[in-house]
Amino acid sequence: MSQTSLKQKKKNETGSRNSKDSLDTEKRKDSEKSGVRLSTQGSQELSLPKTDSRGYVVRNQWSRTSRSPSTRAPSVEEPRSKNTSLKVELPSSSTTSRTSSTSPSQQESLKQLSEEPSPPTPPLPSTPPMPLDSHPPTPPEPFSSSRRSTKMHENPEAWAHGIVREIRDSREPMPQRDYPRTPPTEWKAYTQRRSTYSSQLDQDCLSELPRQHHQREEEEDEDEAYWASVKTLYEKIPSCSRPRPPKPKNAITIAVSSRALFNMVDGRKIYEEEGLEKYMEYQLNNENVILTPGPAFRFVKALQHVNARLRELYPSEQDLFDIVLMTNNHAQVGVRLINSVNHYGLLIDRFCLTGGKSPIGYLKAYLTNLYLSADSEKVQEAIQEGIASATMFDGAKDMAYCDTQLRVAFDGDAVLFSDESEHIAKEHGLDKFFQHETLFENKPLAQGPLKGFLEDLGRLQKKFYAKDERLLCPIRTYLVTARSAASSGARVLKTLRRWGLEIDEALFLAGAPKGPILVKIRPHIFFDDHMFHIEGAQKFGTITAHVPYGINQKMNN
Repeated sequence: MSQTSLKQKKKNETGSRNSKDSLDTEKRKDSEKSGVRLSTQGSQELSLPKTDSRGYVVRNQWSRTSRSPSTRAPSVEEPRSKNTSLKVELPSSSTTSRTSSTSPSQQESLKQLSEEPSPPTPPLPSTPPMPLDSHPPTPPEPFSSSRRSTKMHENPEAWAHGIVREIRDSREPMPQRDYPRTPPTEWKAYTQRRSTYSSQLDQDCLSELPRQHHQREEEEDEDEAYWASVKTLYEKIPSCSRPRPPKPKNAITIAVSSRALFNMVDGRKIYEEEGLEKYMEYQLNNENVILTPGPAFRFVKALQHVNARLRELYPSEQDLFDIVLMTNNHAQVGVRLINSVNHYGLLIDRFCLTGGKSPIGYLKAYLTNLYLSADSEKVQEAIQEGIASATMFDGAKDMAYCDTQLRVAFDGDAVLFSDESEHIAKEHGLDKFFQHETLFENKPLAQGPLKGFLEDLGRLQKKFYAKDERLLCPIRTYLVTARSAASSGARVLKTLRRWGLEIDEALFLAGAPKGPILVKIRPHIFFDDHMFHIEGAQKFGTITAHVPYGINQKMNN
């Protein structure tokens, strides 16, 4: 080929390249104004979204699809099918390499490539179309157009891959957030929650609703009946609001055995005839069977009434009666005793179950003021230890007792007083006895085993007298003695006066039976040292307590 033709050919190539560069420059200017649009021969046009300096797509907040707000609206001639795949065509290599030095052969090959129609760009990785109601992530703040165009010109391939990555990320489903479940603040029954249920119920469940509703109503009725029974039970049993027991050092401690408080004759018979194991088996099998009241039961109830009256007048009073259940029963029997105590509403909080061992050794540890038992041997042991004690006997007849007043009757000699006068009467006869009492009328008698208990009653009586409650005092004491008032009564009254004790009623019988008088008094307990007086009072229904003290006990033994 001639040199002139080669020059002409190079000149034409240079002109075509310049015209192509001018067209690319115009297209680039248009893309900066209305969005970037790449075009190639034989391929479809694609509007690329605006991006920031980092290559992230800038989106409008109201856009519900992956289309950028900066992308132009498709023209009428362009297809609107949703299934049309997006195609991205990178800039030609001639555009990116025009600044570099190229040889004529390289430029010729590039010209041939540019004149050939470019093959269609493979579609993006197949991803499901993004639903219209999906919420894309919040776009970053947009940057200026100059920084965006600079990012595209510096590294167009990384910029295009950033667009693809952003589109793929925007189509990924958002992770589900697990919100903590808030527990209900108030329990509501089904009937209360039913109004909040939806009325659009499944037709298959409608047939089950009446039966389920009926079952729920039955369960609610059962629950109401159960809690009503529990409420009734707790109303009978003393609750946590029951008065607290007084401190032992301030209280008047009355120790009562289980056989004195309750009737345990049947269990005692089994113990004596069949032995301890059969007795325990009997008590365990009948631990839910309530025991019937024993001889000391009404006395204990009257003591609790005095405590209640004292608390009304003196709310912080500690000088009260404190009842202790003292028994040699095994601890397994304690369940039946506790059930019986709670059944009758007795305020007995302290128990002593010695398991066959004598409880006398615990009396002083419990600061006992009076010990009542059905076992005469244990009572005798307590008397020898210097503790006021008595053996309880129930009345042979039923008698009505006063529920609002504690009534205690005492014998004189060998009960409230010592047995010195008894010695003179037994050894020298009644005449010497009368002379002795007249001679020593102004000399106080020595104290007997029950003198301390009378002092305790008198101290509590004065608390009521201080509140002007003498006529309504819930404690009343009686002296029922076989002495004659004319011959030996003066020394008794002067002794009580010297002790600072008051007796409400003094009955001098001069040897007459005491049973008929005690029927009129109806005491909760009557203390005497003579068994024939005890037996005579029992026949009339009086609850008696034998005090094994003095010369009479030595003569009987």
